[in-house]
Amino acid sequence: MKSRTAAVVVAICATAALTACGDDDPAPKGSQVPVTATDTSCEVTTTLFNPGAVTFTVTNRGQQATGVYLYGREDAGFTKVVAETAEVAPGKTGDLRATLATGLYEVACKPGRKGDGVRTRITVSDDGTVASAAAETAYDREVTVELTAAGITGADGLIAEPGEKIALRVTNKTTGARTLHVLDPDAKPAAEIKVEPSGKAEAVVVLGGAGTWTLKVQGDGVEPVTRQFVVR
Repeated sequence: MKSRTAAVVVAICATAALTACGDDDPAPKGSQVPVTATDTSCEVTTTLFNPGAVTFTVTNRGQQATGVYLYGREDAGFTKVVAETAEVAPGKTGDLRATLATGLYEVACKPGRKGDGVRTRITVSDDGTVASAAAETAYDREVTVELTAAGITGADGLIAEPGEKIALRVTNKTTGARTLHVLDPDAKPAAEIKVEPSGKAEAVVVLGGAGTWTLKVQGDGVEPVTRQFVVR
């Protein structure tokens, strides 16, 4: 499926925001980029970045606590530590924040904080042509999401395919900060995205498996709100 014209409007009673990127979708400045760590893998959802601040949101799906590091090039290899997290426990999520200059880096997930870790190479470029071309192939279709104080509407009728990349375009029309969790059929987080009050954000979420998926919105002082959609 390669249609970018389909859109589903979702109004959410809490505030939420999305900032994740699909494969080779250049991450905008200040964005949040999901990283999935296991005992044998380190999956970064985009490998192309614009210069500037970025937060790698690391979800540990392995059996061991893991450290996550960002390495820059030094001499003949990637040995310069640019940023690192505290340990992320199994089933938990932690943030790795960095400010990226142009060049090459490696994101390393280290179960038990041992060895060189499992690494993913990323590129930081200010070439708008490269970024634009990558964005065109980064997702299969768009879903427009609006968040208001009235509640969640839409999304119930959304049907997607396994492996489909959905570009979520979100407008937050409330005055409180919220976090949107995208949960797979096993209730495991596929994305955890934070948004500021009255803000806008974008995310590309890869829908990995068939079943009933859930959008869950949380924030201080409000009850969690959920909506489900189908991947088949």
